[in-house]
Amino acid sequence: MDTDVIVVGAGLAGLVATAEIADAGKKVLLLDQEPEASLGGQAWWSFGGLFLIDSPEQRRMRIKDSLELAWQDWMGTADFDRKEDEDYWGKKWAKAYLKFAAGEKREWLRRKGVRFFPVVSWAERGGYLAEGHGNTVPRFHITWGTGPGLVEPFERIVREHMKNGQVDYRPRHQVDRLMTKNGTVVGVSGSKLASSNNDRGEESPREVTGEFEYLAAAVLVSSGGIGANFDLIRENWPNRLGDPPKRMISGVPAHVDGRMLSIAEKAGGRIVNRDRMWHYTEGIKNWSPIWPKHGIRILPGPSSIWLDARGQRFVSPNFPGFDTLGTLSAIQKTGYDYSWFILTEKIIEKEFALSGSEQNPDLTEKSIKKVLNRVKSGAPAPVQAFKDKGEDFVVADTLEELVSGMNALTDEHLLTVEAIERQIRARDRAIAHKFTKDLQVMALRSARQYLGDKVSRVAKPHSILDPKNGPLIAVRLNILSRKTLGGLQTNLSGAVLNEAGQAIPGLYAAGEVSGFGGGGVHGYRSLEGTFLGGCLFTGRTAGRAIAAELEGEK
Repeated sequence: MDTDVIVVGAGLAGLVATAEIADAGKKVLLLDQEPEASLGGQAWWSFGGLFLIDSPEQRRMRIKDSLELAWQDWMGTADFDRKEDEDYWGKKWAKAYLKFAAGEKREWLRRKGVRFFPVVSWAERGGYLAEGHGNTVPRFHITWGTGPGLVEPFERIVREHMKNGQVDYRPRHQVDRLMTKNGTVVGVSGSKLASSNNDRGEESPREVTGEFEYLAAAVLVSSGGIGANFDLIRENWPNRLGDPPKRMISGVPAHVDGRMLSIAEKAGGRIVNRDRMWHYTEGIKNWSPIWPKHGIRILPGPSSIWLDARGQRFVSPNFPGFDTLGTLSAIQKTGYDYSWFILTEKIIEKEFALSGSEQNPDLTEKSIKKVLNRVKSGAPAPVQAFKDKGEDFVVADTLEELVSGMNALTDEHLLTVEAIERQIRARDRAIAHKFTKDLQVMALRSARQYLGDKVSRVAKPHSILDPKNGPLIAVRLNILSRKTLGGLQTNLSGAVLNEAGQAIPGLYAAGEVSGFGGGGVHGYRSLEGTFLGGCLFTGRTAGRAIAAELEGEK
């Protein structure tokens, strides 16, 4: 053998697994097709949100949470309906993950130097019955340092092991095949790619300069999902979400192509829940793109008016921040793949945040001084940059000018001033009264009962058409590709299963390629903050299981 374990993919799950295996005294060969600049993968670009249950941060914000309540929310959100087959292991992983999120997850990360922003955010609020989809309470904990702050401790451990010889990291190594012998995975073979000085996230060349073949006692696949492979997304798009979008923008770099899923499948691995995926509805085109079709997600508060392509308000609970896939379905069933926010200057300066480490320099740089600038008047600098330079934004002093600008952004002029004004005036009348039947107005008033929202995320209710709250702003929202919710089915050790439900000797998976655990820990929907957490948990679990298995074979 060339090494004890081969890890394919140097994203967060791969780094965590590599650290665990090397910490146990085993040697790891870490392979990745991208240049070294991209170590850490998608996680580096993330906002760093993590799902925690009954944390000290929650308790300080007077949020009462519990494992029982989180399980109720998870089950209402996941809606597992393939329980004896494709969801069998996903549900088991869900139960294990929630115990981790309510237990040692926070302390385990703190021991590695990870800290959290004190205000807990409230993502995916649902808007249905108590047992339905959504987070009953705020659970989205932002890592101090965002994605880079979460990647750093694991990268540091791996680099320390590189120095002591436990880890051999080889970028620009593209795995093309899992090698098997008598039904056991014994290694990998593939293509050496030309060296590249491309910066993190940039699309790298695929020029082949040689070949490689390595043998090991175990292979762990941690290569991510299909978020940048639009053809594969459309091929697996479910009817329940309407027709697949003709136009999308990408929330992930080009290397998130799903290659290793088909390669693992050829080696006998079973892929389940192919039709489950997670894409955002509030995507805007990056005015300064890094990868092809680069998009950024708006993290909205609940006050913006949300209109379909024809200018009609979406029905409850399709409000900003409530039900991502529910709204995606509503958008796609209109026959158009875009929608609109209409808001005011007062709303954008308090309620608009942008997802991603590079769009939150204050949090990423761990600068308290810069974070305090958020309470000043005006939109945060990254948001203002999109407002000034982004092609999806329209700013105007009058509704007539705003609608004209909105129509100018589309091939079909579908919007009329009269229809939009009627709906906004009706909403403004609801704001003016203590009592209302407008559920969005009820929701934003309810949101302000939570101190975290009132202070930092929800504007004081006001009339959109009152000039003193202006100027008016419209944002064209695109479908933004992001996560694969299905994947390689794994047992609770991270071992990949075959079509007969048996573990394939020598083959493991972690992270998004495994559906964040079991081939689909989320079921149909996510509660948010659970993607990075799924990478952490599956990487840790599989890494420890592999190390224990190898130790037992001595």
